[in-house]
Amino acid sequence: MRTDTIFYQLFLLFPNLLFEILGEKPLEGYQFSSREIKELARRFDGIFLPPEEDIDKPIYFIEVQFQEKLDFWWRFLAEIFVYLGQYQPQQNWLAVALFSTRSLDVGLPRQFHYLLEVGQIKVFYLDELEVTEESPIELDIISLIVGKDSDAILKAQKTVAKSQEIIDTPNEQEKILQLIQTVLVYKLKNLTRESIEKMFTLDDLRKTRYFQDVKQEGIQEGIEKEINLVIRQLKRKLGNLSPELEVKVRNLSLTSLEDLGEALLDFSSLQDLISWLNSH
Repeated sequence: MRTDTIFYQLFLLFPNLLFEILGEKPLEGYQFSSREIKELARRFDGIFLPPEEDIDKPIYFIEVQFQEKLDFWWRFLAEIFVYLGQYQPQQNWLAVALFSTRSLDVGLPRQFHYLLEVGQIKVFYLDELEVTEESPIELDIISLIVGKDSDAILKAQKTVAKSQEIIDTPNEQEKILQLIQTVLVYKLKNLTRESIEKMFTLDDLRKTRYFQDVKQEGIQEGIEKEINLVIRQLKRKLGNLSPELEVKVRNLSLTSLEDLGEALLDFSSLQDLISWLNSH
């Protein structure tokens, strides 16, 4: 499973997830990103960065591990120290390792035990996180990711139903649906994305008034951009347009605007534009 991609989307969708796992109160002002370490040509699974001026809040380095790697800790901590040398931030830092299960943790090398003792390194096993009916939906999604394949469909259905109960914004609901579907595509290789989509009525959600309005707004926005582009090209080619001509251009359909965008390349005068508009 492409867990790096899935967890990146999960942290983007639920920025407070890190603090849920840590069992801490969410801190405001953090920005989630994935930064490259140039010397190693690698990216962290995730970095939570506080505002630059807030030197009292730490940087959180996140690494999600779903496969056994004997050099995991050496590699992860080396990347952190290279990052610190490259960007030289003022803030302190914390390393958070998220293993899908305890057996994948090969053990922290003794050279770094002190960092664990002082709390600078934190380790979590995702399949041991306590998830209840009252848990945030992001923990339900993690439970789906690390859970048994045989339980996946039932868990996914419960998570979708929960999202529709507690999340008011249809746009956020669709993002959660798409994320859950992606998880199922990776977990259930025998099912196609189309069959998975049908289980969770994503099509029904897209037929709601909200999504129809969003779709129409998107179409209108596209037309406005095309209109402004064509008018700029006409003015550059022919000079200023009269208000009457500009109104005629603005009343064209998207298809006609695209045709005009090609035709104007051959225009040499305003009369060419007038003739074209009269014929369309």
